[in-house]
Amino acid sequence: MSDHDRRRFLAAGAAATGAALIAPGIHLIEVSQARPAGEPASSSNRWGMLIDTNKCSSSCDACVKACATENGIVEQVADPRQRSQWIRKIDIKEKQSGHEHSLPMMCQHCAEPPCVDVCPTGASLKRADGIVLVDRHICIGCRYCMMACPYKARSFVHQPLTEQNPEVPRGLGCVEACTLCVHRVDRGQLPACVEACTEGAMLFGDLADPNSEISRRIAQQATTQVRADLKLNPGVRYQGI
Repeated sequence: MSDHDRRRFLAAGAAATGAALIAPGIHLIEVSQARPAGEPASSSNRWGMLIDTNKCSSSCDACVKACATENGIVEQVADPRQRSQWIRKIDIKEKQSGHEHSLPMMCQHCAEPPCVDVCPTGASLKRADGIVLVDRHICIGCRYCMMACPYKARSFVHQPLTEQNPEVPRGLGCVEACTLCVHRVDRGQLPACVEACTEGAMLFGDLADPNSEISRRIAQQATTQVRADLKLNPGVRYQGI
């Protein structure tokens, strides 16, 4: 993220106060706030992510660990199929060339999210700024959204939870998924996975701003929407696949 984009991101929706830096990526103190408490998300933003698979190593799972730590995904389960997984690393291989790619897969924060369409209670929702969330207070655990998601990006909480981050409410019997660390975004910070990526493979920014670094990259370089044939317009794009 360029200095211009960082300043704009930190100031979005509020008169932001700058974050003191002692080195690139090292924050001495974070006092900025992107959106005042109680003010609704704005459709003038659409937060998204660009992931460069050429920089993503199959041996690196820093983004996965950072997500688990930030969002309190610490529970141990005997059956790996019952493990909550907001972001996972997957390896893909091109059939013709045999070229292999490693990439993180999470909720794609679609502009036309099928999970929202099938939810019978309205628990699955999309904010005005494009972030797709689940309201655990009205989720009945029917898991229709899990079946509708073509990215297998949602998890069901099978057991009671402990050691939770109070900023990230989770609940037994609820469905959950990547939130783009919305609690951090609303404070003007980056998602934990982006901040943890030492290879610079993950770029977060405002897709609605043509002058943002993420928009310029998408405009200038070839990028891919996973399952573009479904016309869901995901907020997460990939380079190199």
